Amino acid sequence: MSTIPSVNLKEFVSGNQEQKQKFINEIGQAFENIGFVALSGHFLSDSLVENLYSEIKKFFSLNQKIKDHYEIEGIGGQRGYTSFGKEHAKGKKEGDLKEFWHFGQYVENNPKLEAEYPENVIVKELNDFNTIGEETYKMLEKTAKYVLRALALHLNLEETYFDEYIKNGNSILRPIHYPPITSEPKNAVRAAAHGDINLITLLMGAHGKGLQVQNHEGEWVDAIAKPDQLMINVGDMLSRLTNNKLKSTIHQVVNPPKELWDTSRYSIPFFMHPISEMSLNCLPNCIDKDHPKQFEDITAGAFLQERLIELGLIKE
Repeated sequence: MSTIPSVNLKEFVSGNQEQKQKFINEIGQAFENIGFVALSGHFLSDSLVENLYSEIKKFFSLNQKIKDHYEIEGIGGQRGYTSFGKEHAKGKKEGDLKEFWHFGQYVENNPKLEAEYPENVIVKELNDFNTIGEETYKMLEKTAKYVLRALALHLNLEETYFDEYIKNGNSILRPIHYPPITSEPKNAVRAAAHGDINLITLLMGAHGKGLQVQNHEGEWVDAIAKPDQLMINVGDMLSRLTNNKLKSTIHQVVNPPKELWDTSRYSIPFFMHPISEMSLNCLPNCIDKDHPKQFEDITAGAFLQERLIELGLIKE
């Protein structure tokens, strides 16, 4: 496959069974074949997107000392600011050429999870930064819920199979700033080749060249969304759960050509995580004699901890 398929979520929520099934078939096939789709018909308004980009550009333009104040020790970067070059891909020593912010879950009616998750960090210098971040988080979470309902039906599960696991889940909204490149990078790119940890990722900001997806033939395919689309991909948790029926695809963000080194890039992924207790044990209906079980049993929480250590965000 040399292009990223496009789907429209409005078909799934249309109330028309034929349209709904069309969406299920299209996203299911795309996630089996390449693990990525470009999705329109989501719940983000144009004005919300515009306001979020405005706020994150203001934040990343703040004085470095102010930004450093929001880098919280001891929580593995789960909330607040992570400075330039701190995160690296699994198996890489070189830090990625990026800085980023994390908005986390806004827990409803669950004191246990409220105590378990770090608190969101409030940026005092920007009045609208946190409220717009929260609104975006909730609209992306809503979009992800319906995508997972379609995937549940594709996997012959109850439509609402994922609902109980993603409510108050450990999801993360990550505005990323890839600053201008000032000198020849040594073995470093904006985001080295990696797979995502979570169930699914919803990505804002894949509207220009940079994001690349590795297809099953090992070729790198440019993943460019239209202005009204999100790029959505399968994460490692969903791949494990489905015994790799749905593919977690390796992707990267490459450095721009030299004449564009003086430009910033912004992208905003939403990493849809379940609650820690969710079992990622391979679904029985994804295992047969032609597809033997590929993964050991593990919970979402234990798997996340393993991967944060591998990424250098948590020290053993």
